Amino acid sequence: MTWSETTRAQYRRDDLRYASDLTDSEWALIVRLLPRRRRIGRPRTTDLRQVVDAILYILSTGCQWRALPKEFPPRSTVQFYFYTWRDTGWWRRTVRALVRKARRRLGRGPTPHAAVIDSQSAPTTESGGPRGFDAGKRVHGRKRHIVTDTNGLLLAVLVHPANIQDVHGAVPLLERLRDKFPKLTHIFADRVYRGPKLKQALAHCGQWTIDIVERPAGVKGFQLLPRRWVIERTFAWCGRCRRLSKDFEQSIASATAWLLIAHFRLLTHRLARLAK
Repeated sequence: MTWSETTRAQYRRDDLRYASDLTDSEWALIVRLLPRRRRIGRPRTTDLRQVVDAILYILSTGCQWRALPKEFPPRSTVQFYFYTWRDTGWWRRTVRALVRKARRRLGRGPTPHAAVIDSQSAPTTESGGPRGFDAGKRVHGRKRHIVTDTNGLLLAVLVHPANIQDVHGAVPLLERLRDKFPKLTHIFADRVYRGPKLKQALAHCGQWTIDIVERPAGVKGFQLLPRRWVIERTFAWCGRCRRLSKDFEQSIASATAWLLIAHFRLLTHRLARLAK
């Protein structure tokens, strides 16, 4: 990726061991959010900053767990924390807290009233796990279904087999979203979400306004569409992480966790820059 001469210095990470490592200001954003040490058992000897840096290294480079450089803690230790934080929901809670902080920095309220929904089909590998065939995109794998606010910040994510239609996959995603953000009622979407089926399926959890943003008639090629470009940019942000070039995970939970970590990476970088 190329940067302009004005902003190049803001994104330089030459002083770090690896470009994926957290800076001191980025680490300060999350250190208080880390799980506390247990009162019983053997005292913790692992440096959690090194663990987070190792996970971000795998996310950025797309390397295998066994290819983790020796400068990081042992692979088994890093995997232990990755799976523990995945299963306890720490990644999800941390991203939610960082999103609230980012919205405040942008002058927005902590609870959004409007959001954007879309999905991205990603091919899977021989690792196995749930998968399906997306006939529209001709992809055999899974769909990454996300909802962002109107700034492109992640509000909810759901990974499911690619053969599930977007309308059907949106139902559990928006149900979960309503529990977290009761004031959110307006959703911008593309034409695959049109029709009464989605609203009928969501009728039990309150009133929704589904605003369909369609391409102008007769337009060919790329077209910048109002509101929808925001979520496409979010997918592009996540696409900078090589671990997400395909869905390498056997479990849906791990695939979801890597999406959350990609947004965790984005939010820590952005909030640290805004604090300067």
